[in-house]
Amino acid sequence: MADAAPGHAGAQRELPGLPVTFRPVLTRAVLLAAAVVLFVVLTTVAMLLKGLGPGERASFVLTALLLDAVLLILARPKAVAEESGLTVVNLTRRRRLDWAEIVRVNLRAGDPWVFLDLSDGTSLPVLGIQPGIAKQRAVADARTLRALAEARCATDPGARPA
Repeated sequence: MADAAPGHAGAQRELPGLPVTFRPVLTRAVLLAAAVVLFVVLTTVAMLLKGLGPGERASFVLTALLLDAVLLILARPKAVAEESGLTVVNLTRRRRLDWAEIVRVNLRAGDPWVFLDLSDGTSLPVLGIQPGIAKQRAVADARTLRALAEARCATDPGARPA
């Protein structure tokens, strides 16, 4: 999504009711399915191999659980927009933002996910909106998040720093 000007045709779209959750649904489905398949396959292999002792079988299952934990962490990212602000959940961190803290929502061509420019001069990645295997949905979600941020700051014009 190119950075759209405020007068962009999509800016007049109807905003969704809040709360709304943004997450990479297809990516999440693939990761969760892979976690189940991985656990079943490794556990089945551990039980079918005749030369393994109980400790070795347990290590197969433990390895499957550890790999599943990694896949579940990768499936965790989301962004939840509410009236009071935005909660960004990335791999291991959660950050709560007031709408006034969000200066700009960016998803440029080639970006792996949305970035928020914040009022403190920093940038925050939003892994919950990523164009990986569902580009059109990510672009639509980024536009919606941008419209929500602009609408919420428009209701409080003094909230955003100059």
